[in-house]
Amino acid sequence: MADKKSSSSRESENSATMATEVNNMSIIPRDIEVEMKSAYLDYAMSVIVGRALPDVRDGLKPVQRRILYTMYEMGLTYRSPYKKSARVVGDTLGKYHPHGDMAVYEAMVRMAQDFSLRYTLIDGQGNFGSIDGDPPAAMRYTEVRLQRIAEELLADIEKNTVDFMANYDNSLLEPVVLPAKLPNLLVNGSSGIAVGMATNIPPHNLCEIVDGIIAYIDNNDISIEELMKIVKGPDFPTGGIIYGREGIKEYFATGKGTLKVRGKVDIEDIGHGKKAIVITEIPYQVNKAQLLETIATLVREKKIEDISDIRDESDREGMRIVVEVKRDGNEQVVLNQLFKHTALETTFGVIMLALVNNKPRVLGLKNMFSEYVQYRREVIIRRTRYELDKADKRAHILEGFKIAIEHLEKVIKIIRSSENVDVARSRLIEQFGLSREQAQAILDMKLQQLTALEREKIEKEYVELIKEIERLKLLLANPQSILNLIKEELLELRKTYGDDRRTKIVSKTVELDIEDLIAEEDVIVLISHAGYIKRIPLSSYRTQGRGGKGVTTIIPREEDYVKDVFSCSTHSYILFFTNKGKVYWLKVYEIPETSRHTRGKPVNTLIRISPDERVSATVVVRDFDKIEKESLLMVTRKGIVKRSYLKEFANPRPSGIIAIKLLPDDELIDVKIVEGDENVIIATREGLAAHYPCKDLRIIGRATRGIRGIRLNSGDEVVGVELVSKEDTILVISENGYGKRTLAKEYRLTHRGGKGVKNMKITDKTGKVVGIRKVSDEDDVIIVTTQGISIRIPAKTISVMGRATQGVRLIRLEEGDKVATLESVVSGANADISSE
Repeated sequence: MADKKSSSSRESENSATMATEVNNMSIIPRDIEVEMKSAYLDYAMSVIVGRALPDVRDGLKPVQRRILYTMYEMGLTYRSPYKKSARVVGDTLGKYHPHGDMAVYEAMVRMAQDFSLRYTLIDGQGNFGSIDGDPPAAMRYTEVRLQRIAEELLADIEKNTVDFMANYDNSLLEPVVLPAKLPNLLVNGSSGIAVGMATNIPPHNLCEIVDGIIAYIDNNDISIEELMKIVKGPDFPTGGIIYGREGIKEYFATGKGTLKVRGKVDIEDIGHGKKAIVITEIPYQVNKAQLLETIATLVREKKIEDISDIRDESDREGMRIVVEVKRDGNEQVVLNQLFKHTALETTFGVIMLALVNNKPRVLGLKNMFSEYVQYRREVIIRRTRYELDKADKRAHILEGFKIAIEHLEKVIKIIRSSENVDVARSRLIEQFGLSREQAQAILDMKLQQLTALEREKIEKEYVELIKEIERLKLLLANPQSILNLIKEELLELRKTYGDDRRTKIVSKTVELDIEDLIAEEDVIVLISHAGYIKRIPLSSYRTQGRGGKGVTTIIPREEDYVKDVFSCSTHSYILFFTNKGKVYWLKVYEIPETSRHTRGKPVNTLIRISPDERVSATVVVRDFDKIEKESLLMVTRKGIVKRSYLKEFANPRPSGIIAIKLLPDDELIDVKIVEGDENVIIATREGLAAHYPCKDLRIIGRATRGIRGIRLNSGDEVVGVELVSKEDTILVISENGYGKRTLAKEYRLTHRGGKGVKNMKITDKTGKVVGIRKVSDEDDVIIVTTQGISIRIPAKTISVMGRATQGVRLIRLEEGDKVATLESVVSGANADISSE
C-alpha cells in the first residue's frame, strides 16, 4: 500500500514538472487557478508599489519622484529659467518612467496646481488648469521649474543619503526614495486607488506638522489629545470649514476617519430688501463649475425655490460665488438646502495608507511621525558619514601638502630628477612616508599653491577640517545630537515656508434645522384628482354665510378636480397613502406654497409614486417620537379594513412601503389615526353606514390584507370613514350640495362586517353620498367642487337632523358641477380673516 502511494505521488510530481518540447521550447503544465492567482498577485503588487501608493519616507509616488529627480538633473532649480514641460516629460519618459506622456504630464500638472497641493512642488508658467475643472494647456505650451520647497525633498541626494537602483533598461540609476527633509506626505497628503485598497491622506499645515514632530521627538509617549492641541487637523489648499473634531481624533489615532467639510459662506445685504449667500471657499477637490451647475439644476427643478440669481464673480483676487435669495425667501433655509443637496458640504474619508518597507500599511499620526523621524535619522547618519569620509580624505591630502611645503626644496629636487610621474610618486612616498593619494596630490599641485598666502590657506583649511571631523564624529556618536539636528532642520523649514492655516475647524457641528427656520403656521393642503398638490395659508379662506358662492382655490385642468383638502401645521409630517396600498412620507413645509389661483405641483415630483398610483388618503402626524399605542385604521373601496400600529410607518423608504395588501379590483380610500376607544363609522355611496367599536378590529402587521369592515350591496362602495364618540356630530354631504349634521349616538352600533344602518336619504335632488366628516360647533367646513370652487361655512350654521333625512343645500352649484370633497378646519384666530 505504501509503495502504491509512493508511486502515485511520484507520478503526480512528474506530471507537474514534466516539460514538453514544442518547437524547441520547453512547456511546463500548470494549473490555471494557480497561475491566475500568481499573476494577479504580481499585478496587484506592481500597482501598489509602483504606481498608486506613496512611500511613507518622501510621500511621493514613483512618477512624482521621477519627475522631480529629472528636473533636478536638468538643473531646473527655483532660480533657473523655466523650461518647456514637454522637455521634462520627454526626459522623464526616456530615462525613468516609460508609461505614457499624458500620465507623466498629468502628475506634473497636479504638483503645480495650488488648489490640489497645499505646498506646490513645481513652479508652472502658463495654463495649468483651474478649480473649475478646465484642462491644462498642452505640454508644448507650458513651462516649469522646481519650487524652492521641492528642493528640500532633493537636498543632499548627492551625499549618498539614499540608495539608487537601475532604471527600466539598466542604463541609468535612479533614487529609490528622495532624502525628503520636508515631511511631504503629511503636509501635501496623497490619494490613490490600488488593487483592493486605497489611500486618501489629507494635507496639513507645515507649521503645525513641524511643531508636532518636534513635540513627538521630545516625548515619544505624547498622547493624541496633546497632539491635537498642536496639529489642529487637515489644512486644505482651498480652505473651507471642518465641522467636528471626532473624525480628526479618530484618524490621528487609527489612520482612518471621516470629516465633514463645508465651504465658507457669508450672508450679505445687497439692497432692495434682498439677501445674498456669498461663497468664498469651497471644500477640497470640489469642482466650482460643477457646483454652480448643480445649484442651477436644483433651481430649474424647483428643489430650491428661493434663489433668484446665481453669479460667479471670482477673479484673480479670489473666489466669490453669489447666490441671490428672493425677497420673501429665507436665506438660512436656502443655505441649508445648498449644504444638503450640493457639494458645498462634502465628506472627506481619511485613509492614511502608505508604503512602509514596500508594504502597504495604515498609519496613525504618531506612526507617521515615527517613520519620518526614523528615516531622517538614517539620512542624516548617511550624510554625516559621507561628509566625514570626504573630510578625512581632504585632511589626509592637506597633511601631505603640509609635508611638501615643509620640505619644499627636497620635493622639487625629487620631482625634477625623476624620469616620469610614477618614479616621482614612488620616490616621494619612500622619502616622506606619504600615501599614494598624498603623493599624487603633491604632483598635481599648482605652482600658485606654493606662495606664502596659499600656504596659509592650506593651514587654515586643515585646522577647520579637523574641527569639522571632530564635530561629525561627535554627531555620529550621540543619537540625541542627530535628533536635535532634525529639529533644527524642521525649524528652518518652518521659518522659510511656514504660513497661516487656511481651513477653519469648528469644534462641534452646528446642525441647521430647516424646521427651526420656518415659521409654524396653519395651512391648507389641496390635492387634485390628477395628482397636483399645493399649500395655501389658512387665511386665504374667508368665512361666508351658508349658501354663498365661494372662492376659487385651484384652476383645474380639463376633467381634473380637487380630490382632497385638509388643514395642518407647516411642521407636521404627512403620510401619503396611495390607492395601491403604499405609503410615502413628507414634511408639510416641503410642499410648495402658492396662491389660490395656481394649479400647484405634481405630487410625483415630491414623492416617488409610480405612474399608475394616485394619493387616496393622507394622515397628518405632528411628531413620530411621541407615538406610543396609536394605530392606523385603513379602509378600502370594497369595505376591507385593517388596523396597524402607527409606529410601523415612521420611516418609509423613498420608494414607499406597503401599507396594506389589496385584491386586484380593490383600492385604499381612507386612513385614520386611532388613539383610544373610538368607534368607527364607515359610510357608503348608497347612504348606508356601519358603526362599531375600533376595538373589534384586532391590530395586525403592516404588510397584510385586512378583514371585512362592512358588507356592501351590489354596485355600492365605501365613500368615507370617521372615528367618533357618542357626543360627536357627523356631517354628511351629497354630490348635489345637500348636507346635514347628525349626532353619532343616533347611529346604533352594528356588528363588524354587517350592512349597517341608514345614513342619508338618497333622492334625485340630493344625489349620491360623497363623503362624511366629523365636525364640532367650533369648526368650519370647506366644501370643494369638481370645478375648483370652494366655500367655507361655519359648521354650527348647518342644521342637525336625523339619520334618514336628506339635509339642506350647503352650496349652490353651477350647471354640470358636483361636490368633490369636504374638509373640516378649526376656525380659531383665522375665522374672521378674509382673502379678498
